[in-house]
Amino acid sequence: MKRGVGSGGWGVARVTPVRSYRDLVVWQQGMELAKLCYAKTRSFPRSEVFSLTAQIRRSAASVPANIAEGNGRENTGAYIQFLRVAQGSLKELETHVLLAQAVELMGEEDAEEVLAKSERVGKLLRSLIRALQDKVEG
Repeated sequence: MKRGVGSGGWGVARVTPVRSYRDLVVWQQGMELAKLCYAKTRSFPRSEVFSLTAQIRRSAASVPANIAEGNGRENTGAYIQFLRVAQGSLKELETHVLLAQAVELMGEEDAEEVLAKSERVGKLLRSLIRALQDKVEG
């Protein structure tokens, strides 16, 4: 069994069976973050469709994609590496959002919403990485 965060919210942890990467709260929250980024970039000018719009969407989509790919690996070390790639994508996303805010493509409130969601996903990723490292070392 893998540890998951129960449906009771962020702070309520319980042990639940994970049958698929789709059962992982970190993947679910990563998907929510990606959907949020798509929504927040819809109003970007058409001239940005191949620039910041695409960069924000790509880095956001990369987070749950790497979680899923890592979960599909048969090796825990490879899984941890994919989770670290997902962490890198989160930092890339945060940078693109800050740039979009700085060049006035995204308002402060929208940027803060994305950054807060990104921080929550980052915390879940770090927790999962620690749990997997403990499993390997223990």
